[in-house]
Amino acid sequence: MSALQKQFAKAKLGPSSFHEADEEETDHFDTTIPLPPDDDSSSASSASSASSTGTIIPASEQNLFARPQRASNNNRGLGQIPWTTYFERELFLTSATNDLNVTHHAYLTSPVGTAPLFVMHHGAGSSGLSFAVLASEIRKLLPSAGILSIDARGHGSTTVSPAQDLLDLSLETLAADLLTVLDKTKEEMGWKEFPPLVLIGHSLGGAVVTDVAKGGKLGQAVLGYAVLDVVEGSAIDALQSMQTYLSTRPLGFPSLESGIEWHVRSRTIRNRLSARTSVPALLRHDEDLRDSRSWTWQTDLAATQPFWEGWFIGLSKKFLEARGGKLLLLAGTDRLDKELIIGQMQGKYALQVFPEAGHFIHEDLPEKTAMVIVDFYKRNDRSALVLPPKVSDMLRAGKKV
Repeated sequence: MSALQKQFAKAKLGPSSFHEADEEETDHFDTTIPLPPDDDSSSASSASSASSTGTIIPASEQNLFARPQRASNNNRGLGQIPWTTYFERELFLTSATNDLNVTHHAYLTSPVGTAPLFVMHHGAGSSGLSFAVLASEIRKLLPSAGILSIDARGHGSTTVSPAQDLLDLSLETLAADLLTVLDKTKEEMGWKEFPPLVLIGHSLGGAVVTDVAKGGKLGQAVLGYAVLDVVEGSAIDALQSMQTYLSTRPLGFPSLESGIEWHVRSRTIRNRLSARTSVPALLRHDEDLRDSRSWTWQTDLAATQPFWEGWFIGLSKKFLEARGGKLLLLAGTDRLDKELIIGQMQGKYALQVFPEAGHFIHEDLPEKTAMVIVDFYKRNDRSALVLPPKVSDMLRAGKKV
């Protein structure tokens, strides 16, 4: 827009209606960082459901989300946003199993009174900060709600010693870790009992929370569980192309900002605000590397291949059979397998589809995802139920029946 046009527009519209800052801003990206090839085929779309680093069919989403109050005003920048913007505290909880010492790391905002605790488990290769922006949106709708978002072993800041060449990332181990984190958090915070729990898992995390719900060890504390963009059939099919996908990722990045930039540009994460929050936990700086790829991946996803099938086999059956409310959020209905289609027709679970989102539904559309999850909680909140008095109690009170 020329200077003459701007002056004309200001004269016609008035200064309050015309903002030069509203003009579209062009991003400048580092073209030396390779991007995954565009592939809208069903196999490529399905591949993203097996990993937390995949990209599904692109869709344009801009300026849809309100920023947390303490976040940077420059949503178009690439600077890191700290975890303190979204959570009350971080926890380091130690446990010992099979001659290993595990320091579980988690982010926590405590629930107030009888409010629920949303327990969140990320997908493979991701971290607890994947849910940071979603946590903020949930608390806008339920200010008293609590959020517990964990780092799985081998991810984020959770550590295992002594170090192993191949970490045990089996479904059984990850489910046991989640129960341990919950027990340790309860002890750390001095809770006499668990608050009402809503379990939320993305991709691999969906398999973990479903396994925990099916195991029943949390008893009546679990109101329900939500699984984000993973179903058994498409996840297992996608495993065939996972190594191919991983080979398209950069081996590293010259800076933290360039790593954030790659995730946004490749549309792996379509919400820049969330990428600035979650991507830093996916990378670590290797000072021994003097080249332009000193920021490398925190988790070696290729090394987790021995556990891939075990994560997802039997997922649909467990999802339908576990006690509690059930919610499935997908980026496309093509991911539904036969068992889930039948279950949906029978009304066994709630289904929400966001075709405009990628694999990271909760990061791409945190506001919409929060609305669905909060509504899901309210529909399963037992404290809201008002039961009629028992006949025996009425008779004892001398009332006529």
